[in-house]
Amino acid sequence: MLQALGLGLTEEAVYTALLARPTASAPELARQTGLEESETTRILVGLSARGLVAIAAEAGSTVPDSAAHGAERPPARYRLTPPSVALAPLLVEQRNALHRAETAFSMLTEQYRSTAAHPAGSVMEVVVGVEQVAHRFHQLQRGAQRELLVFLVGEPNAVPREDADASESSALDRGVDFRVVAAKDYLDGPDVGRDVREAITAGLEIRLVDSLPLKMVVSDRERAMVPLDMSDSGGEPSAIVVHRSGLLTALVHLFEKEWEQARPLYATTTGVHAAVTADEQPTEGELEVLSMLLAGISDRRVASQLGLSIRTVERRTRRLMDLAGADSRLQLGWHAARAGWF
Repeated sequence: MLQALGLGLTEEAVYTALLARPTASAPELARQTGLEESETTRILVGLSARGLVAIAAEAGSTVPDSAAHGAERPPARYRLTPPSVALAPLLVEQRNALHRAETAFSMLTEQYRSTAAHPAGSVMEVVVGVEQVAHRFHQLQRGAQRELLVFLVGEPNAVPREDADASESSALDRGVDFRVVAAKDYLDGPDVGRDVREAITAGLEIRLVDSLPLKMVVSDRERAMVPLDMSDSGGEPSAIVVHRSGLLTALVHLFEKEWEQARPLYATTTGVHAAVTADEQPTEGELEVLSMLLAGISDRRVASQLGLSIRTVERRTRRLMDLAGADSRLQLGWHAARAGWF
């Protein structure tokens, strides 16, 4: 926790151990932390020099010279300086360092973009090789601060899915707005449904389309990565990285267009389901069955009153549950009310 303020692991251990008591000596803290006494003493001296701890002046600790002559002095006792006073300068120092790093980053980025020696390279770069493609992919995902836009298709990926999932989880943890449009065949991969379900639960927004023209990831609308198809030539995986330009604007526009037309996916206890489209609404006969079931009428009585077989009632109920992505009839009733089926 305190490493972000410049303290090492052992320094943090001693500091937090002292936090739990009014005062303590080096031997006491050594026993509590499991460190050597000499190392604990060295750490306390260093913390004292930085103003984080101070030597405690305990009442009644003064010994007359006549009594103290030849007696062994007890080990010094230390107390914490109030954290609000002692740690504030360290926090300010780290904030200033981060601000300087951000300023340097912005200057280098702008200098790179404005370099006239390689005008084409400032717009697009080609990355070749499995490791290079994977490295660039992680750079884009882990560097995103605001938004990630992704196209997924069911073709083999140069980046292992477990590595991609780790980058995805990291982005969601940072609060990045993460939207994905997936081609229908992407969900056919092994364990993909489980991974997508977990990602949706974590905050990922994902929609489904029949097909996509390409795979793509766009980071903060500043840069995008598009894999190149090397399946015919048998060459190494490769990709192009597109920086801010008209081409990048076109890729973002393509994503938004596909996103608007795609069907949302949502997770239930049985898996991942796509939202119902206009042509997948329940029929009048199915809604008639549903209304009677929601009134508490048994399947057998519904079949008898509507002149249907039990199997027909069960089949219509099953289709309604599939349309709603429901695991129970209770969930089906909730979805029917929410979707305005009545």
